Amino acid sequence: MALTESKMISLGTLAPAFSLPDTVSGRTVSSEEVFTEQGTVVMFICNHCPYVIHVNEEIVRLAKDYQAKGVGFVAISSNDAVKYPADGPDKMAEHARTEGYPFPYLYDESQAVARAYDAACTPDFYVFDGAGRLYYRGRLDTSRPNSGTPLTGADLRGALDSMLAGQPAPEKQYPSAGCNIKWK
Repeated sequence: MALTESKMISLGTLAPAFSLPDTVSGRTVSSEEVFTEQGTVVMFICNHCPYVIHVNEEIVRLAKDYQAKGVGFVAISSNDAVKYPADGPDKMAEHARTEGYPFPYLYDESQAVARAYDAACTPDFYVFDGAGRLYYRGRLDTSRPNSGTPLTGADLRGALDSMLAGQPAPEKQYPSAGCNIKWK
């Protein structure tokens, strides 16, 4: 698994719409349902990536903290489940329950949503403001697997706090890094 950084698309980009199956509830969930007036975090993740496994606990904690403030959260897996069966919908549902995901975990089988977002890696984080414009893209924090650096979610939390306070987007934004999306 090659270490890949996020592509850092332009701030202000309008969030691409989507409608994907939620692996936990079994129903189709659209971007209109998860985007909120306060803002929304879109995460591209998967089950098997060691970088995602490393941050799971913090993304659950962070989601719970900011959902209480009205921020929407959604996770999407776009990996090729034929080549990577651990990332298939049944395993995603099991993984979401085990990890206690408090957000929908959607499956992007066609990979069209990942392409629309220009997602490159897992995890890849996007924060959209209440108008659906990109406010932040990048890393959760400086922690990486086996780095000894504790998970804090500092970069993502800082961006969310600034957005909720009505401040301009952080000038310094660092790419996320993890496993590349497993394209078909």
